[in-house]
Amino acid sequence: MRHLALLTFVTLDGVMQGPTSPEEDPSGGFDRGGWAGPYWEGVMDQVVSVAMNAPYDMLFGRKTYQAFAGHWPHVSNDPVADRMNAARKYVVSRSEPDLPWGPAETVSGNVPARIAELKAADGPLLQVHGSGVLCQTLLAEGLVDELRLWTFPVTVGAGRKLFSDSPARQSWQLTASAVTPNGVHMTIHKRA
Repeated sequence: MRHLALLTFVTLDGVMQGPTSPEEDPSGGFDRGGWAGPYWEGVMDQVVSVAMNAPYDMLFGRKTYQAFAGHWPHVSNDPVADRMNAARKYVVSRSEPDLPWGPAETVSGNVPARIAELKAADGPLLQVHGSGVLCQTLLAEGLVDELRLWTFPVTVGAGRKLFSDSPARQSWQLTASAVTPNGVHMTIHKRA
């Protein structure tokens, strides 16, 4: 059995939408993207050393997969790109999208049941990057084993939050924490 971890960047007020640029995810009229920009220094080094240092497969929502597929295959001589490009990708979608960034396969139908099957199978950690709607579904279904959060010292008010307004009650145990020099807090929580 393998575990499922969310790797997510969030604001102090819990927004995970559009951390890297205003164009990243304007869905729902979100116009506050790019909030992580002033704080990136040191964050990706920490992400690579803490959350991407062991083998993993990736689990995405379709939109996040497409955004990543437009960028990471074209990056070379970069440890993040090397790890992501080599990882198996599972893409949650209602349709059968083209999946040029492989190895990749579609997860559809009863998504919670299908992800439970993936977790029950042999293999490395399943790691979700971004994919806000998928994160909320996985949390509501009790399928998340670990939260790997980078909380940025900024508030944006509106936007898609990691936790829905009424998340299921779950207890988490802090297993690691650190702070970058510019105030980004890394916390790793395992489900208690």
